[in-house]
Amino acid sequence: MGTKSFLKQARRAAANELPFWKRKTLAQMSKQEWESLCDGCGMCCVNKLEYEGTGELAQTDTCCKLLDPRTARCKDYKNRKKIVPDCIQLTPKVVEKMDWLPKTCGYRLVHLGQDLYWWHPLISGDPETVHQAGISARGRVISEDLVEDISDRVGSCPRTWCRRPLIGPPERPPRVRRWRAGQRPAR
Repeated sequence: MGTKSFLKQARRAAANELPFWKRKTLAQMSKQEWESLCDGCGMCCVNKLEYEGTGELAQTDTCCKLLDPRTARCKDYKNRKKIVPDCIQLTPKVVEKMDWLPKTCGYRLVHLGQDLYWWHPLISGDPETVHQAGISARGRVISEDLVEDISDRVGSCPRTWCRRPLIGPPERPPRVRRWRAGQRPAR
């Protein structure tokens, strides 16, 4: 076997060892690969308002009525389009156009040729790391059904949290302290 053919085989083998999100475009992914690219943060289901004239986005602390605020998961993912007709189903073409997706979104990162962050379940192996990193909507939003006018909810969330998904993730894993009930110190 010649050196050139050996190198060709080695390159092919190395390419196959890369994770699918580094080898494939969004359009090339299987349905299972596509779904696994979602980190489960729920931020795409948090209501955002766009100011007329400037196009500036403002994040609220309200979410789609189907997002469970305790888990940051859709309550009826399979039927979401039937229940919420204006729910935007992400596809490769939609991801290309949606500039409001969080900068931490796996779909957006792969579309832009960037790598996933340490807390993404495909990297960490644990679906809880996205919540531990403070990236998710879990425990930080309320259902739009509980609010009369969501425009009153702009700025209701802590400023650092509202901005965090738009400016990027923490650089390293956070320290996680676990407290037993009643043992957490007062702040």
